[in-house]
Amino acid sequence: MPPPLLVDTPGGKQNINCVSTKGAFRLIQSIPSKKAEPFKQWLAQVGYERVQEIENPEIAQKRMKEFYKAKGYSEDWIEKRVRGIAIRDELTDEWKKRGVETDKEYSILTAEISKATFGITPSEYQKLRGLKKENLRDHMNDLEFIFTMLGERVTTEITRTKDAQEFDECEVAAKEGGEVAGNARKDAEKRIGKSIISDENYLEGNEKEKRKRLLNLNKGK
Repeated sequence: MPPPLLVDTPGGKQNINCVSTKGAFRLIQSIPSKKAEPFKQWLAQVGYERVQEIENPEIAQKRMKEFYKAKGYSEDWIEKRVRGIAIRDELTDEWKKRGVETDKEYSILTAEISKATFGITPSEYQKLRGLKKENLRDHMNDLEFIFTMLGERVTTEITRTKDAQEFDECEVAAKEGGEVAGNARKDAEKRIGKSIISDENYLEGNEKEKRKRLLNLNKGK
């Protein structure tokens, strides 16, 4: 058990015992009580499923699709989400090959693409949407997805073509890739007549559209 952390509480500063998710799982495994057996069985099942996914990535993809479908996402949205993950993985693999190592560097490069594409960073996008720990991409609409994928895919191509090495050169490629997507977004907004950047998450917007269509149907009766 790690040492207690000094935390500000309504009653003043107090020592609080904390444990990470990994530590909590290890703690559960060490409990000798029969009451802990269901949790141990669950951990064993999760571990088994993880091994299956490593051996056959298609299983992981299928489970992910089922997860999103259960949350109310449409089949079309799920397909874009899966494609977006593949494009993102290809880009991060390219960065890794070229000497980008730390999580902070990955975050900075991602922010550069987002700034050039949408004019705001992912953290600013999260604030706009009122999100905290939720994954921003799980709340994007179709067009936001498309331009995000465009920025990252073009960045991958520029990185390869220019043979960008280490963080600084990859950062230049990220800005250029984002600019391509940003210019396309601005042109699309001119033609559509409204901003593509939204403060609604995907599911909320979808529910509003469903209610609107239902209302119109009822009016027509």
